[in-house]
Amino acid sequence: MGSNQKRVTRNQKLGDASMRVAMYYNNRDVRLEEMPVPKIGPGELLIRTRASGICGSDLMEWYRIKKAPLVLGHEITGEVAAVGDGVGDFRVGDRVYSSHHVPCGKCRYCLAGHQSVCELLRTTHFDPGGFAEYIRVPKINVELGTMRIPDSMTFDEGSFIEPLGCVVRAQRFARLASWQTVLVIGSGISGLLHIQLARARGAARIIATDISEFRLKAAKQFGADATIHGSADVPRELRKLNENRPADLVIVTTGAMAAMQQAVKSVDRGGTLLFFAPTAAGVDVPIPLFEFWRDEISIVTSYAGSGADLVESMELIRARQVRVADMVTHRLPLAEAGLGFQLTASGQDSIKVIVDPLL
Repeated sequence: MGSNQKRVTRNQKLGDASMRVAMYYNNRDVRLEEMPVPKIGPGELLIRTRASGICGSDLMEWYRIKKAPLVLGHEITGEVAAVGDGVGDFRVGDRVYSSHHVPCGKCRYCLAGHQSVCELLRTTHFDPGGFAEYIRVPKINVELGTMRIPDSMTFDEGSFIEPLGCVVRAQRFARLASWQTVLVIGSGISGLLHIQLARARGAARIIATDISEFRLKAAKQFGADATIHGSADVPRELRKLNENRPADLVIVTTGAMAAMQQAVKSVDRGGTLLFFAPTAAGVDVPIPLFEFWRDEISIVTSYAGSGADLVESMELIRARQVRVADMVTHRLPLAEAGLGFQLTASGQDSIKVIVDPLL
C-alpha cells in the first residue's frame, strides 16, 4: 500500500477518511483492502480497534464462505474514537470491550436462560468487523454489550473476554464440580481456556488431548494434570490415568469426528458430555443411546455467551484467575491477517493470534 494513500489519524475528520481492513475471501485468501470509515448515528460508538483475536469459528470456511467477501473479527477491544448523539456512558478515549452479538433479555429464550438463541443476538453485529482499523457499534450493542475494561487490563487481555465468556457459560451448563475428573478433548485456545477455568473452579483432575505436541505441552503449562496424544486409544489411556474410570465431564472443543467418537466412549456413568465445538452443518454424530440411557449420561451443548457470562469473564481475567496474556503467541498487523489465519489453522506453533491494526 503506497505511503500517499489516505490513512486515519486522530486529527483527521473521520467521516471523510478511509481505513484499512482485512477482507476475508476464504481461509487462504485474506486481503488488505480499504473502505470508508463507518459513519455513526445517534446512540452509536466508533471504536478504534486495538486488539482483535482470531477465533476458531473464523476458520469455519463451510459457514463463512457463503457470506464472503466480508470483514471478520469479533474478539475485540479498543478506544472510543467518536460518540454518537445521546450516548451518555462513554467518552472519546475510553478503553472498552464490545460484544458483536447481544441478546434482548426479554424474550422467552432469554428469560429461560438461553440468551444465545435469542433472535436479536443472531441478528446483531459490528460494522464491518474486528479486523479493521475502526468499527461502528450499533446502538443496541452499545446499550447491552459494551463496557469499559480496567486500567490494569491490556487490550490483548480484554480481547479474551468473549472467548472466555463462552467457556464460562459452557461450564455452568455442564455443572462442573470440584470432585470431578475433566477430560478436555482438543487443546487449542478453547480447550486451554476450559483447562484453566476448570482448574480455577477446583476440578479434581484435568486430562487433555490433542494431536499436536506443541498444544499438549501448552495444556500442561495451563493446568492439565496429564495429557494423551489424540492418535492413541484415548478411552483406554484415560482409564490408566484416572483410577480405571472414564471421566465425569468430557468437553469436546474440536469438530473432528474422531475426537467426538473418542468423547462418546470416555464419559463415566452419571457423567456429562459437553459439545463445545460443532461439526460442519449436516454432519451427524452417532450416539449409543441405549448405553447413555442406561448409564444416565447427559449431553450438553453451549453456544456463545450472555452478558452475565462476559462480566464474569472480565473479572476472571482482571483477577488473573485465568491467565490469558501468556496465551498470546503472535501479534500481527492487518497486512498479515492472512498469516494469522494460517497459524491458527495449523496450530503447530501458535495458541492465540492477535491482530493489532496499529502495528
